[in-house]
Amino acid sequence: MEPALALVAVLVCVLVAAAISRRIQGTIVTLPMVYTVLGLILSGRVLGIIEVDLENKFIQIIAELTLILVLATDASRINVRSLIRDHSLPTRLLAIGLPLMMLFGTILAAIFFAELTFWEAAVLGVILSPTDASLGQAVVTNPRVPVRIRQTLNVESGLNDGIAMPFLLMALNLALAEESPLGQSHFLGRALTLIVLGLVVGLIVGFLGGRFIEWGQKSGWMSKEFQKISTLVLALLAYGAAELTGGNGFIAAFVMGVTMANTTRREDTEMLYEYAEVEVQGLMMLTFMIVFGAVMLPLALDQFDGTMLLYAVLSLAVIRLAAVGLGLIRTKVKPITTGFIGWFGPRGIASILYVFTVMEEDLPGESLIYGVVMLTVLISIFAHGVTAAPGAKWYAQQVEGVAESEGTEMQEVPEMPIRRA
Repeated sequence: MEPALALVAVLVCVLVAAAISRRIQGTIVTLPMVYTVLGLILSGRVLGIIEVDLENKFIQIIAELTLILVLATDASRINVRSLIRDHSLPTRLLAIGLPLMMLFGTILAAIFFAELTFWEAAVLGVILSPTDASLGQAVVTNPRVPVRIRQTLNVESGLNDGIAMPFLLMALNLALAEESPLGQSHFLGRALTLIVLGLVVGLIVGFLGGRFIEWGQKSGWMSKEFQKISTLVLALLAYGAAELTGGNGFIAAFVMGVTMANTTRREDTEMLYEYAEVEVQGLMMLTFMIVFGAVMLPLALDQFDGTMLLYAVLSLAVIRLAAVGLGLIRTKVKPITTGFIGWFGPRGIASILYVFTVMEEDLPGESLIYGVVMLTVLISIFAHGVTAAPGAKWYAQQVEGVAESEGTEMQEVPEMPIRRA
């Protein structure tokens, strides 16, 4: 790979995406679809401009930075008091639906892939449980879709990636224990250390960091620009401090975002996700285009087979729908709403980047897990992207005119910010 040529090619692709970004809004074409196709064109499978492996430092830096900022900023958008008081639907999806998705995904993987141990199947099930609302952004931005449903998908997506990480660490370490003479207790202790220290560091950095920014603002010592910069630094600081102390940096970044969002003034928290929005969009673009489209996907194309395809389809449709249906029992939402929420649970950024956590450990079933995740995300990018705009329009028409007293989905709830694609 010629670095200068690769750089120029990526920049040209960015301009191509920019040129059509407004025109494709509300259509069956989404930016993640465009990024993925452009990345695949640049890859060794087509033009051969970008030919690097997953151990390339640049690829790893993009992946880590993207995940840190996505976790921290997504978490900072969520007002926990409002979530508990007003948002019962996403709360049920996170407390019931998410664990059920992990469980159902694990069982199905254990049945479909005999070469995976049970805990390796659990790793796959957990990786494919977080959703990414930005892949179907027309759903969460269409004002005709009831605000409660838009916010259900938005809040669920904002929190389930961070919540899934501890489960991934537990499943991953139990899978490693099956191949090691050190025993299960050693790896359980390792996982708990990563989780607990990540949680503690995130709480400390989020709380003290929020106080620091408040002090800077009130004292007049800190400029507005550096208040904004400091919020980004806190996310990176939480990650780095956790890694230095033996914790998981991604959990720390997520917890930092939640803590800062709910222990400081809202305007200070808004600086984190508003100031970071361009950076996060840029990193997500590079992740879909370079990390996924140009590097990860081409490496997996030769692995795809019928069993993987069937598992991917069942994961995206049946498993998700079953988990959502059980999670929303007794909420009085209409069946059409359950189906709508069940379908629009795309798999994206979190699933792509969690693969890197697995690859650091060298599991025997790593290659199969990698291939299934890549295929599932690929299908999701296009299936959810194509159906987002027409699906949102159709659903809005179906529930139009339903009175608030007749449908739980029509109740008004406070809106929380969404992450842009």
